[in-house]
Parts: sequence; structure tokens; C-alpha cells
Amino acid sequence: MNKQTVTIGTRGSKLALWQAEAVKSELEKAHPNIGVNIKIIKTKGDKILDVSLSKIGDKGLFTKEIEQALYDNEVDIAVHSLKDLPTELPEGLILGGMLKRADVRDVFISKDGRKLSEFTAKDKIATSSLRRRAQLLKYNPELTVIDIRGNVDTRIKKMNDGFCDAMVIAAAGVLRLGYNEVITEYLNPEVMLPAVGQGAIAVEIREDDFSTQQKLDKITDEQTRIATLAERAVLRHLEGGCQVPVGCYSAIENEQINLTAMVCSLDGKEMIKKSTVCSFDEASVLAIELAQSILDEGGQEILNKIRTS
Repeated sequence: MNKQTVTIGTRGSKLALWQAEAVKSELEKAHPNIGVNIKIIKTKGDKILDVSLSKIGDKGLFTKEIEQALYDNEVDIAVHSLKDLPTELPEGLILGGMLKRADVRDVFISKDGRKLSEFTAKDKIATSSLRRRAQLLKYNPELTVIDIRGNVDTRIKKMNDGFCDAMVIAAAGVLRLGYNEVITEYLNPEVMLPAVGQGAIAVEIREDDFSTQQKLDKITDEQTRIATLAERAVLRHLEGGCQVPVGCYSAIENEQINLTAMVCSLDGKEMIKKSTVCSFDEASVLAIELAQSILDEGGQEILNKIRTS
């Protein structure tokens, strides 16, 4: 494949295309002499829309078909929401770069403008995430939480049609699509710890594609890379996928990372949450130590119960 042209593989949703266009734009600005094309690839997660994510299984749900296109040299790079990318990548593929991270928080969107604190058991709150479900029930055990699938547009339409009274969703996706006006409130990470890598756009490439790697080096945000790799180290050590109630949040201040992670039972009754402060250089090592302390203090038992339920 001519390396003066870079082909991006992506899912076809509005959000996925927005992210692919963002990578395309950055590449074109950094390398005016190359052409960048976008190829839409449908994944298993796009095809199965009537089953909850936790029942399908999440390993490569939104990535496998795009990764196969990488193997087959049909595309040069794959663009993903980092939170959708398994912590263990297939052999021969690596994370080649990341754009500057957007807002990491989740947002609460209600049909009538009420905030989360005003909701009761009579109201239905929808989410596709066990992490969000568990933390909602931790916040208020009386809440009624139901499952929802589909892209941002679909979910908002479902809510307006009466499927639910509110939903919790990643802020980054809502903001990228320009739906700022539908946000009722931003949820503090103290209430809703984000998913690992939330808000970050990841670029996956073939391990031996040094030419493409050099191109991506010029558009990669180093702070985002360091922070999210630390978060992914936590998730990898906990052996948790995106359909396990694991949250992680890294705040960068004065060249240090304040890393917080948690494991929560599905009903929200048990939660182990720990934090550590570390320099960039020691982030990945201390992230693993943080994860191990969570496991040692009850997190392992919580995860065992979830996996055998």
C-alpha cells in the first residue's frame, strides 16, 4: 500500500466517523504531503443491537473486524474510542497514538430536566454499562436502572419516546456530536468514576508499520498517552473488561498523576476504591500496585462473584 496515502478503518456511527475525521484532520495538518482516506467497517457490536453488552461478551466487540482489516492491509490505522479497546491487543497490533483527551466525565440526561438527586424508584434510568449501573445503585439503592443500546442519537430518541426517563452516557460523545443542550448535569467522578480511557481517541496500527508510527508520533498527545496507559494497566491487572464494574480516573496536575480506581458489586452494595499520586515515570508501575491493593482489600472477591453469577 502506498505510504503517501493513509487509510483509516472505523465504525460507521456518527461518533465513530467524527473521531476518524478528527484523526484525519490532525494527520493532514502534521503531514500536508499525504492523502488520508476513511473506510467504514461494520463490527459485531454494530450488528447486534437487541442484546445487552454484558450478555454478548465484550472482547473485541467493537474492534475485531477493523483489526482484521489491519491484518489484511486493507487499512493502515484503526480509530477507536479507547474505552472500547481491550487492554490486551491481538498479536502484531499496537497502540500507535492518541489524540488529546476530551472531557472524561459521564453526563446525566433527563427527559424533563431533573437532576440525578431528584430521581426516585418510579423513574427509569438507562445505561449500557455495568460500571454506571453499579455506581448509580451505590449512589441510591432505590433507583430503577434499565439497559439501553444504540448510538447517542438512538438513545436520545428512545428516551423522548418514553423508553426511559433519563440516561447516563459519556460526556465526550455527546459533546463531539454537538448535543451540549441535552445535558442535564455533569457527574462528578466522586459519584460516577469514568471508564478506563474514557474521552480518549486511540489509533491502532500494525506493530511493524514504522512509517505510519512516525506519522502518528507527531499527532499524539503525550499526557493523554501516559495517563490512559496507567489506567489500562489498572484494568489489565484487575483482568476486567468494559463489562465489569471497574472505573478509573487520572487527573494530571503539576506533572503528577492522581490516579483513582474502583471495583463495585453489581448491586452497588460493595465498593473498593483506592487512589495514588505518582510521577509520569512511575505511573504504570504504581497503577499495578494500586490495582493489587484493590484486589487484596476485597476487590478480588467482588470480581469473582460477578464472574460466577
